[in-house]
Amino acid sequence: MKNLVLAVVLALALASCRNQDQNLTADVEIPVSVQDISLKPIEEFINTTGTAFPKGQIELKSKISANYYLEINPQTGKPWKMGDKVRTGDLIARLEDREYVIGVKLETTQLNLELAESELKKQESLYEKGGVTLKELKTASIEYENAKTNLESAKLQMAKTRIISPINGVIVDLPYYTPGTQIETGSSIAKIMDYQTMYMEVQLPEKYISVIKPGQDVRLTNYTIPEDTVMGHVTQLSPAIDADSRTFKGNVEISNTNYLLRPGMFVKADIVTNRKDSVIVIPKNIILSRQRGKTVFIVQRGLAEERIIETGLENLTDVEVTRGLMKNDRVVISGYETLSNRSKVKIVM
Repeated sequence: MKNLVLAVVLALALASCRNQDQNLTADVEIPVSVQDISLKPIEEFINTTGTAFPKGQIELKSKISANYYLEINPQTGKPWKMGDKVRTGDLIARLEDREYVIGVKLETTQLNLELAESELKKQESLYEKGGVTLKELKTASIEYENAKTNLESAKLQMAKTRIISPINGVIVDLPYYTPGTQIETGSSIAKIMDYQTMYMEVQLPEKYISVIKPGQDVRLTNYTIPEDTVMGHVTQLSPAIDADSRTFKGNVEISNTNYLLRPGMFVKADIVTNRKDSVIVIPKNIILSRQRGKTVFIVQRGLAEERIIETGLENLTDVEVTRGLMKNDRVVISGYETLSNRSKVKIVM
C-alpha cells in the first residue's frame, strides 16, 4: 500500500513538471525577421557566359618606308597614347620622305589637270563652230580623264604619308618609335577598337531553343564591375544543334556606351525570357516544402501563421507568389526554420 501511494505521488509530480515545461515553452517568443510584402517586378532568365568583342577594330600600318612622327591629340594637347579616344579622320602620325613626295609629283599632276580641262573646254567650243573634228574633241576628253586619274592616284600616294583613323574608337596599342626614326613598310602604327557597341557569341543548351528568341533583353556583368549592369539583346540564333555539345549558337549585341566592359572580358549574361510587373515577390530560400505543398510563415498579432502558397515566375533568388499571400502581409525571412503554426514570435531587425 505504501508503495502504491509513493507511485501516485511521483506520477503527479512528473505531470506537474511536464505541464510547467509546456507552459514555459508556450511562453517562449522565437526571434524572427520579417519583410512587408509590396508589389514589384520579377524576371525569369537563363544564365550563360561568353567573351565580349569589339564591334569594330582596325590596325593601322605604314604603307611606305619613311621617317615617323607621332601627332598631337587635339582633345588633350599631348601626343597620342593608349587609351585615348579617337574620331574618324583624326591624324595619328605622319610619315616624312622628301624623295617619295617629289616622286609623287602632286603639284605637277594638278597643273596637268588644269591644262587638260582648259584644252577640253576650248575643243568643245571649237567643235560647236565646226573648227575641230569629233576625233580631236574625243582626244582632248581622253587627255582630261587621264589627267583626273593621275591626280587621284597622286593624292592616294600622298595619303600614305598621313596615318588617319578611319573609325571612332579607342587606341588599344601604340608601338613606340623614336621621332624621326625610319620605319619600314608594314610597320604597325596603332590599333584602334570601337567598343561602345560590342558583341559576344554564346552556346546555349538545346532545351532552351524554343524559349530564347531574338530581341530578348540581356543583362551583362563582370566581376570587375560588380555594382554595374550593362544591357544588350539577342540578335541571332542558330536553328541547328551541335551534336557533340548539345548546344546551339547565339549572338548578343552589347550597348557599352560608358565603356564599362573591355574587349576580351569574360562576361556573365542573363537572358530575360519572361517578366512581370507589380506582382508579389518573396525570397526563394524562405519557402518550405511540406506534404501539403509549399509554405511560408507570416506574422499576425505576434503569432506565426503558416500559409500554403502557389508560385509563378522564379529566378535564382526570388519567386512570384500567385496565391496564398497578399500585399502588406509580413512574411518571415529569418528564423522560420524553428517555427510551427501559432508559435509566439518576437520581431527583430
